[in-house]
Amino acid sequence: MKTIKTALYGAAAAVALGTAAQAGSHSIGVCLITKTDTNPFFVKMKEGATAKAEELGMELKAYAGRLDGDHETQVQAIETCIADGAKGILLTPSDTKAIVPAVTQAREAGLVVIALDTPLDPIDAADATFATDNFKAGLLAGQWALATLGDDAANAKIGLLDLNVSQPTVDVLRDQGFLTGFGIDLGDPNKWGDETDPRIVGHDVTDGNEEGGRRAMENLLAIDAGINVVYTINEPAAAGAYEALKALGRENDVLVVSVDGGCPGVQNVADGVIGATSQQYPLLMASLGVEAVKAWAEDGTKPEPTPGKDFYDTGVALVTDRPAEGVESISVAEGMDLCWG
Repeated sequence: MKTIKTALYGAAAAVALGTAAQAGSHSIGVCLITKTDTNPFFVKMKEGATAKAEELGMELKAYAGRLDGDHETQVQAIETCIADGAKGILLTPSDTKAIVPAVTQAREAGLVVIALDTPLDPIDAADATFATDNFKAGLLAGQWALATLGDDAANAKIGLLDLNVSQPTVDVLRDQGFLTGFGIDLGDPNKWGDETDPRIVGHDVTDGNEEGGRRAMENLLAIDAGINVVYTINEPAAAGAYEALKALGRENDVLVVSVDGGCPGVQNVADGVIGATSQQYPLLMASLGVEAVKAWAEDGTKPEPTPGKDFYDTGVALVTDRPAEGVESISVAEGMDLCWG
């Protein structure tokens, strides 16, 4: 797997004022638009984009929403990138459907638009997508939880801590992957919340942060204090869920799984906060995206998807020190070596 060392990281603007890497001397401009500038996942993504832009002599401007779900700020950032004459946009969309008209406007203006981590809906609304197989990320976590519980899985009480009510693609894919891995029949696989399995206590939303994770966990525990399996959209949400469980003395008897695999999250696996997490590689996503914008600017070529998929798969690995039979995983030590490369 390709690994890229970290570079200068500065706070990304929450409004249409980007930070520029080596601004002023480069002819190829690229914009990075993330959901937030506080989630460590997007911090690492910006590091990857910054380092690659420096290496290739490109000008990078970074933008972010004020919080996960801040769609309007992302639209404003796209409009700014078009006006600035950028050659391409790297985008992690907060609302994967509503952002499509703004993306279409950018493409019609001659920019290449590459989705990172979160596919647009429809996926071909972007020129390309560099992402984890998010369904597989959830699937691995669900398979591990099922195998770890063994016969007790039949009596599981499951709480699902999702992202937000708009149900962006990454939210749906991870959730539905987890349920599939756990052996639960889906309703409509293009949304969460319509499943009928009695083991599901409920879904709640977290906005992908610790405070939201704690609040959502408290809400689900109010429905059924006996929840013993918790899926979370990401590791900040898992950390919040853990605090809610700890407040009730339940932190040691609930199985928590997550997705992201950042260094803090892998440490949470080591510390027993999370049982297993599916590791992604956002620094790689971003650096490949910058390279793709350069290629587009120079000769009009676009990246090809991974064979058999409609996106470029940047890889995923389940991290745990409690391996389960039949579920491929790597150790915490290996996860620490790889975290967010």
